[in-house]
Amino acid sequence: MFNKFKKDSSSTYEYLIVGLGNPGAKYETTRHNAGFLCVTYLEDKLGFSVKKLKFHALIGDTKIGNKRVLVMKPQTMMNNSGTAVAECASFYKIPPENIIVIYDDISLDPGKLRIRRKGSAGGHNGIKSIISHLGSESFPRIKLGVGAKPHPDYDLADWVLANIPKKDIPPMRDAISDACDALEYIINGDIDGAMSKFNS
Repeated sequence: MFNKFKKDSSSTYEYLIVGLGNPGAKYETTRHNAGFLCVTYLEDKLGFSVKKLKFHALIGDTKIGNKRVLVMKPQTMMNNSGTAVAECASFYKIPPENIIVIYDDISLDPGKLRIRRKGSAGGHNGIKSIISHLGSESFPRIKLGVGAKPHPDYDLADWVLANIPKKDIPPMRDAISDACDALEYIINGDIDGAMSKFNS
């Protein structure tokens, strides 16, 4: 569906972009895979592919602005995302401040996004794993709204592992587009500008 992978070279990457999700066709269009969907949109926009298997992840590289970046979809399950992120960051010596993680957030409505410079896991197991493996909360993140559970007793796993309903696809696509635009601000050192422009 998308274009060719740009080959790895010996030069280093300045940034790592991580879209979170669960591997496998059964999870492809679920709420929990908003991060993967954002990476897919970025592939299409910039004309590269995330398909080389390394660090327990699918990876690809591209340029955003004038920075060379590595883009990743961890292929562990969501709860173990930190394994892939930490291995890659260690190998390329990428500091937490230059690791941008994109993921789903049930506290935001579909179509909303929120950029943060750092912070706690907020109950998200993928972020919890990354914090644990990196030993740091100091990585920027872009949270994509997927909507709250319909009532407090609704099982969280059932909610986030359900397919995105058709009515939510257009607003989520808009938020994903904004997230990809926000990446350029962040990578160019203007995270405050990104937050000001794109935060809901």
